[in-house]
Amino acid sequence: MQGKDALLVIDVQNDFCPGGALAVADGDQVVPALNRYIGRFEKSQLPIFATRDWHPERTRHFKAHGGLWPPHCIQGTQGAEFRPDLKLPAGAVIISAGMAPDEEGYSGFEGRDDRGIGLAELLRQRGVERIFVGGLATDYCVKQTVLDGLKHGFKVVLLGDAVRGVNLQAGDSERAVAEMLRAGAERISGAASLPKS
Repeated sequence: MQGKDALLVIDVQNDFCPGGALAVADGDQVVPALNRYIGRFEKSQLPIFATRDWHPERTRHFKAHGGLWPPHCIQGTQGAEFRPDLKLPAGAVIISAGMAPDEEGYSGFEGRDDRGIGLAELLRQRGVERIFVGGLATDYCVKQTVLDGLKHGFKVVLLGDAVRGVNLQAGDSERAVAEMLRAGAERISGAASLPKS
């Protein structure tokens, strides 16, 4: 890894893990892998960003208002909190997405920090050129964040051991990974396979 790298942890929130309002099968299993990546990036003093769904109670994202999904990750609720076993460092930058009633918020690049600055601008401010992406869910927010990262001109590495998918249709996750790789992302699995600094 090098000074131009950053880690993006996507939506590892209670509602997306077993027992949550929109649980991803085995969603909690991304946490140990992500914690290993977090440890490596922290040790190398490289920036770590964590995105979160941060929806209002009324949003077109939810079924009751024309969307696909049951209510989840509503601002200020326990379901919207990061998994307690996810070891985000104090210096991690939190990016909130889907905050307005008309925002879907699938991509971390649609999100903003607490000052209202978008993810792409924050990455550029820190001189980041390559992002390493893991979290939930492979076929939605991870995929959209990876594709948008490539569109914004970043090199993108998918952390294959640190993602899980919703799979509304069988095979959605595999198709999402194939789409990300076709678009130009790389894929690695395991913190040991990170490039050496």
